Amino acid sequence: MSLRNRIIVAALALGAIAVPVVSDARVYVDIETAPPPVRVEVVPAARAGYVWAPGYWNWNGRRHVWVGGRWVGERRGYHWAPHNWVQRDGRWHFEQGGWRR
Repeated sequence: MSLRNRIIVAALALGAIAVPVVSDARVYVDIETAPPPVRVEVVPAARAGYVWAPGYWNWNGRRHVWVGGRWVGERRGYHWAPHNWVQRDGRWHFEQGGWRR
């Protein structure tokens, strides 16, 4: 292996160590634009071992975009809390959904 390739491999290995865990990342969105009404989704037939996570309006930095519902693997002892927009002090705050005890 050439010296250049060794340096690249070492840099990638160090970068992998320094990358934060995605599940620990939090993003807070507070905007002045109210989300559109929630879309009505047809929930597919139940699947054993899965829970339906309903769709929601996400903010892409310029406008709201719809993210369709999906099946997520069940976690015993937890329930799925849907993503939600809440009005606070005249602004709209996005509450991240996910598993809750």
